[in-house]
Amino acid sequence: MSRTLPAPPDRQARAVRLGPRAVTALVLVSAAGVMAFGWPLLANSASGLAHSHDAPWLFAALLPLLLAVVVATIADTSASAASGGAPGLDAKAIAMLGVLAAAGAAMRPLGAGTAGIEPMFFLMVLAGRVLGPGFGFVLGSVSMFASALLTGGVGPWMPFQMLSMGWVAMGAGLLPGPDRLRGRRELVVIAAYGAVAAVLYGLVMNLQGWPYIGGMGSGVSFVPGDPLPDNLARFLAYCLATSLGWDLPRALVTVVLTLTLGGTLLKALRRATRRAAFDAPATFESAPGADRKPGAEQAPQ
Repeated sequence: MSRTLPAPPDRQARAVRLGPRAVTALVLVSAAGVMAFGWPLLANSASGLAHSHDAPWLFAALLPLLLAVVVATIADTSASAASGGAPGLDAKAIAMLGVLAAAGAAMRPLGAGTAGIEPMFFLMVLAGRVLGPGFGFVLGSVSMFASALLTGGVGPWMPFQMLSMGWVAMGAGLLPGPDRLRGRRELVVIAAYGAVAAVLYGLVMNLQGWPYIGGMGSGVSFVPGDPLPDNLARFLAYCLATSLGWDLPRALVTVVLTLTLGGTLLKALRRATRRAAFDAPATFESAPGADRKPGAEQAPQ
């Protein structure tokens, strides 16, 4: 008979622990994402830029890579459990992933991106903080995929949104002091990260759409084949002129929600992970009477 010991109340339990295989999978999927976002900056004028052509290929590659993160984590879990360590990803963690992804997908239509009002970021950052970088990356990507299906936002931009949101939640899981920092100081750290991540999300996502305006002749247009510093200068000007009006409100909403509701949600998430005992080692005990020989009679009193 197996029994799972709950995590100590003063220590944060994490649903997904990063082992060497999981780290390798995350590096691979992140490297693929960087190449997918950045290749237009190095393209020549005859490359025929259009993310509508490469997005299906990126999406087809992204799903197996996300699965690879999960499989690698399970493999690390099995190796850790075999050596007496704590398990990482199990059925309870997958159930938590489904619940939080559904909640994130349901929150996205609340603002629908209007003027940067996107409360989904608030949940992704806090969940990544509590449940770790590996869980956070998968959660962010799956939540964005589910929300795209829910809102009808399926298009060439979807795999790029999945990658970007995965990075946002993963970064929250990499913040310092996950087992020690608590209270108002932790909320300030998370809010500051959420503000920066919200702006960087818009900056990175602009790389998905910016090459489309190449050839328009404006001072912020992408010019295939131009030197990289020149195109980067135009890209920054493009971001300042177009997306900053959405990025800053998104950052402000994330900060306000984190400072007002973050403490309550952090406690709820941590309580759920402790009760689920994601990272607690399983111990095995003999059932009462299991060591008696079959047919043995009880000694008379």
